[in-house]
Amino acid sequence: MPRLKDKYKDEVVPVLQKEFNYSNINEVPRITKAVVNIGLGEALQNAKALENATGDLRIITGQRPVITRAKKSIATFKLREGNSIGAKVTLRGSRMWDFLDRLINISLARQRDFRGVSPDSFDGRGNYSLGLTEQLSWPEIDYDKIDKLRGMEINIVTTAKTDEEGRRLLDLMGMPFKR
Repeated sequence: MPRLKDKYKDEVVPVLQKEFNYSNINEVPRITKAVVNIGLGEALQNAKALENATGDLRIITGQRPVITRAKKSIATFKLREGNSIGAKVTLRGSRMWDFLDRLINISLARQRDFRGVSPDSFDGRGNYSLGLTEQLSWPEIDYDKIDKLRGMEINIVTTAKTDEEGRRLLDLMGMPFKR
């Protein structure tokens, strides 16, 4: 069983149940999935960029990425409907717990000039989004094998009903919020 999931069950659930006065253990917010996305506007000119980004995403998440395509054409961006413009991975279960453990304990700490993640990036329903500026903060990525620094967005979807519940859940899990 993943280390972060143990922490959730043993430490986080009792604290949240007491703080928010949940009568049932199933009311306690939990993390349902993590979505990792890399947007690639450059893929229109450079087909190799998409291949490299999906390779990086596969190494980071341990799962095969899905290619995302443009939903509509935008002439000013030279974008046509159906063009490949990114890659994403949806993680659930033990892969999600392992990924979040590495994100919280390793990757965020390796960011340059890191002072914590914004506590304001919740969507109003308890889900959290953050962006990383480069894939090098992941220890699995070999510096010599990357062609270009690429950022990525990470969305953490929870069952929390409010931002306050979601923030407290992630805070107890060890997410390094700015104080």
